[in-house]
Amino acid sequence: MVIDVRKVTLALGETRILHGIDLAVARGESLALLGASGSGKSSLLAVLTGLERAGGGQVRVAGLDLGALDEDALARARRGRIGIVLQAFHLLPTMTARENVAVPMELAGIADAADRATAELVAVGLGHRLDHYPAQLSGGEQQRVAIARALGPRPPLVFADEPTGNLDATTGIQIMDLLFDRRRATGATLVIVTHDPALADRCDRIVTLADGRILSDVRA
Repeated sequence: MVIDVRKVTLALGETRILHGIDLAVARGESLALLGASGSGKSSLLAVLTGLERAGGGQVRVAGLDLGALDEDALARARRGRIGIVLQAFHLLPTMTARENVAVPMELAGIADAADRATAELVAVGLGHRLDHYPAQLSGGEQQRVAIARALGPRPPLVFADEPTGNLDATTGIQIMDLLFDRRRATGATLVIVTHDPALADRCDRIVTLADGRILSDVRA
């Protein structure tokens, strides 16, 4: 299992966010975390990516016990193992599209980072925008750069948190088509947080959350 979490809890102050989550995800699977706002799905993703520490339980992701790692070790562990695509693009404004994709690969120790960054941007349809800065790109183009950045190191595990939330409907569909295409090409496990049942239906499996608990777990 590329993800194996058991009895995971999370609280912010006196507020309990997650209540004893058990979840196992096999390598190569596509999984939707579906639920309304406040259901706990984004909090669960934050725990799975190591961006938030679980209050209790066991969190094993990509072969690592995240609870046993300090912040520096978590950051190093994510490099090359975990790709993250967020609703906000988080591109560095002073770097070109190619540099935004290449730098994380360089940090992961990938020798041909620049060449791979170019190939990834070509694969997402941005071969003509390699040397453009984020401010020169549309929202859809910026999200394509973010996808190339996440998948460039060939991580075994990719997380996407409402990746089309800042895009219009047509562009959002194009971006999701692209994300699923790139996931198939790289063989990565994909976990998508969404409130959209139509998007969730594209995944192999749908886990629905409500009030910080798993309400259902259904395979396609």
